[in-house]
Parts: sequence; C-alpha cells; structure tokens
Amino acid sequence: MLDKIESAIETLSPAETRVAVWLSGHPRQGLDASLAQVARAAGTSEPTVVRFCRSLGLAGFRELKIRLAESLSRPEGYVHRDVLPDDSAADAAGKVIDSAIRALIEVRRGISGLPLDDLVEAMAGARQLVFAGLGASGQVARDARQKFFRLGIPCSLATDEPTILQSAAIANANDLYLFVSHTGARGDLVRAAGMARAQGACVVAVTDGTSVLAREATYLLDSRSTEDTNLYTPMASRLAQLVLLDAVQVGLALRMGDEAAAKLRAAKLAL
Repeated sequence: MLDKIESAIETLSPAETRVAVWLSGHPRQGLDASLAQVARAAGTSEPTVVRFCRSLGLAGFRELKIRLAESLSRPEGYVHRDVLPDDSAADAAGKVIDSAIRALIEVRRGISGLPLDDLVEAMAGARQLVFAGLGASGQVARDARQKFFRLGIPCSLATDEPTILQSAAIANANDLYLFVSHTGARGDLVRAAGMARAQGACVVAVTDGTSVLAREATYLLDSRSTEDTNLYTPMASRLAQLVLLDAVQVGLALRMGDEAAAKLRAAKLAL
C-alpha cells in the first residue's frame, strides 16, 4: 500500500498529495488515526481524505487502514531492493527474485477486488478473444492467447500498432479485447481501446489502475507495479500480468466445465 501511495502522488490533487505525503512519512500513526486525525495532520479536510482513498481505487478510509496494516506486516525479506552496480551475480539474483515475490504477493492481496466472475462470464459468451500488447506486454498477450485458444474459443493476437488499431476499428459487439500494458500510457493502445468500445466490444485492461488505458476498460485487472522500466524491460510486473491471466484462464475453464475439459484434453492429445 505504501508503494501504491508513493507511485500515485504525481496523479493526485494538491490536497490529496498532502494526505499521501503524510501517510508515507507516518504510516504507523496513520494506521491508528481516525479520519479526522489524518485530515488534521495532513492539513486538509475529511472529504479530501476520502477522495484520496478513492483515487487509489479503495472503497474508503476503512479499506485504506486495512491495506496499511497489510503493508506494515509484510516480511522484511519481501521488500524490493534495487540492484546496484557493485552487486555480485548472486546478490543481484536474490534481489530479482525478491522483487518477483513481492509482485505476486501484491497481486494476491488485490485479487478479491477484481471483477473476475463478471469477466469470465463475458469471455464465455464472446465470439472471439483478441489479445493485444506492445513490446514486453505483447509477449504477455502472446502467452495468454496460447493458453486461451485451447478452450475452443476463437482467439487472435495483435502485437503491433497497425494491427491493433485496424482490429479495433472493425470490432464486433460480441468481441472481447484484452489489452496488456505496464504503464497504460501508450497512445495507440488507449486509442484502440476507445475504438473497440465505440464498436460495442467488451474491453479488458491488464494495466495500472490509475492509467489512461484503465479508464477505457469495461473490466480492469489492476496490475500496477513500482518496478522502474526506464532502464530494464519489465520483469516483476510481467510476472504479475502472466499470473493474473493464468488465473482468468483457469476460471474460464471452470466456468465452461466439461466442454473446456474435453477441449484441453484434445489439444494435449494432439501433441
């Protein structure tokens, strides 16, 4: 939760930023404080604190305190540590693994708030599933397509801008488009998501819940990460995306029951 607060600061209003800054510096006090006490300490109003909670995708102040408690109880070994130039290969490997563990724990903590049941129903009734992403996210989309098509639902893949845009332009109301993006800020992806929705298609975004792309989604699978991808290709964030999509595929298979089991069996036997 503390990482989520810090990463959201740039998107908050000035008054909400004061709440974020105070909580980042005083997490244990915030855990024990009332709504009025947090507002007073941050130099703002109670409604602003509530708006701050909602800007983070939380239901309200009570959920904020729950998430803070979870963050403060996290084992120290799960805290991400950046790889330094003088690290040994073994130390760097440990830090990479710690980062992956942390990303998966964050996904697990947020799973109850995701619209998985509704999404599975939408997928079960779709004419086709279109998986779209660019760069490293395109590889996640490719992996998902490889798994979902075995359930017998027509699936397609779009991993370059022209294909993504053209596919969205001719979307059908019975199609489901799933966009994967670490930042949710790529202009062509956001544009394509809007085009697909305008055509009546269902749009799913696996991305940062505070991003522009997230606002275009019918269903959001929030996979925000504090991983810095300016220097390195996404690693821990990619694992979070893969796990989320694996979970959806399993949920869809359960929803389809014997039909899915027969398709999976046939696909396996074909090899």
